[in-house]
This record gives sequence, structure tokens and C-alpha cells, in this order.
Amino acid sequence: MKKPSIFIPLTLVLFLAALSLGQACSTQGPVRPGPKGSLLIIGGGERTGDIMKRFTTLAAGFDAGKIVVFTMATGVPDEVRQDTLAEYEKLGIKDVAVYHLTREEALKPDAAKILDGAGGVFFTGGDQSKLTAVLLGTPVLARVREIYEKGGIIGGTSAGAAVQSELMITGDEKRTKNEDELWQAILADNVVHTEGFGFVEDAIIDQHFVTRRRHNRLISVVLENPSLVGVGIEESTAVLVRPDGKYEVVGENQVIIYDARRAKTAKSPTGRLGGHGLAMHVLLPGDVYDLAAGRLEEPSK
Repeated sequence: MKKPSIFIPLTLVLFLAALSLGQACSTQGPVRPGPKGSLLIIGGGERTGDIMKRFTTLAAGFDAGKIVVFTMATGVPDEVRQDTLAEYEKLGIKDVAVYHLTREEALKPDAAKILDGAGGVFFTGGDQSKLTAVLLGTPVLARVREIYEKGGIIGGTSAGAAVQSELMITGDEKRTKNEDELWQAILADNVVHTEGFGFVEDAIIDQHFVTRRRHNRLISVVLENPSLVGVGIEESTAVLVRPDGKYEVVGENQVIIYDARRAKTAKSPTGRLGGHGLAMHVLLPGDVYDLAAGRLEEPSK
């Protein structure tokens, strides 16, 4: 006997398909939006007026617009404090607070209150490892991250620039302690790096880049970590990492990009590193680099 055919309405088919898709999406969790704020990462040296104007303007647009400066990287905090206050006074900014915290102070549960009303947070130069030693895993750093994610601006120069990437170059080399012989080779397991603040997750920041000839250092790190883009920022120059994820060059000099994401990397038996198809870009002030796409953004006409 012929079996009866089973009729399934089209509406039921569509409903079941939509339900299945919804369950698949729910297992992946919600898509986390990117930060609404900006990063101003300065390569050290003299800070030109246009660089700091971008910082203060963006800071004024979030919360009360207060600027908080952290000086823990330096060994001369009193001198840096005076210079910092004088710099912002020239820019016409009065609501500025400067802190040189200890780790014990940064770990206090109510320590983050010093950032109430802050629209901008700035890290001065010195030794980036001192910044991480004080702030990693503290309520203060958690609040700085919150300010960035909600729309404020985080800035830093020299050590305050290097600390902003998740993988942070410390400035030390394993191969030699002799200052005259630093960074003369592109070697594996030679550049000392550690955990940074992690505001930049897909790149590695280096500073004083052209002046101090740090190409070998950054190339070495990029070839060993090809998923991360190397961003070498020269003095008196900054990268503004915008909420759209693009890198805008501000200031006077260049920013060097090393990109090994599509390269074939290699290592010799002696530890020499190789890279075939390594991309390099030399960016000038006004250039906008699309990091995700790996290309320069064409200026709008």
C-alpha cells in the first residue's frame, strides 16, 4: 500500500530555520562593541601643539573633561609634575591632576575615585615597566580602561606609549648589555617583552623609533609574533587610534609600520629570523592607516 506523503507548511520550515539560527548565535554570545574612545600614542621628544591640542579637545568632550596625568614611569616626579602643569597651563587647561602612585595606593578599593570626571588620562615617559608594576591588576587601571571604552581619550609619550599595547617592549635586549651594541641583529628570543596595559591588542608599539634606530628590534618582535602589526612612532609624532580602529598620524615626523600577517616567517639554526613578504609602510603626518585592512586610507575628495 502506498504511504501517505507528509506535508510541512513553508511557514513552519522558515520558523524552524530561524529558531536554529537564533540558537547558534546565542551560543556564540553577544558581539562586544569596540571602545568608543581614542588613544593618542606619542613617540617621545617634544610634543607639538597640534598633538596636545588633539588630546585636550578630545578630553574636553567626555564627562567633565578633567585631565589626569600619571608620572610613575619617571625617576624625577617633582620635575615632571612641574613641567606637566606648565604645559597644560600654556594650553589653557586648568582642571589637571598629577599623580605619582605607589602600588599600595593604586590597589586601594576607592583609589579609582581620583579619576572621577576624567575625560583624558595621560602617562608620561621614563620606564614603562614601572607603570605596569604599579597599575596592572588595580582598580585604577580598570577605571582607565572604562574611560577609554566609554568615550574618553588615553594618551602617553615614550614609556607612556609603549605601555599601551598588550605585548609591551621593555627596552631590554637579552643578547648584550653594552649600549653601543644594542639592536645590531634580528634574532629570535632576544627582545624582552612583557604584559602591557592592553589598550592596543592587535599591534606592538615602539617609540623614539627613527632617531634611535629601533628597526631591528621591532622587526624581530613582529617576525616572532606575526599576528601583531609593528608600529614604530618617531619623536614629536603621534598615532591617534580612532574609535573606527584606524591610525591617524599627527605631528611632525614619520610612523613606520611592519606587517608580517601575510608573510612567511623563518628561523635559521643560529636564531636569525627571516620574513618573506613582510610589508613595510612609512606614514607621514595626515596619513590614515587602516590596520585591519593593512593599507593606507585614500583621502576623501
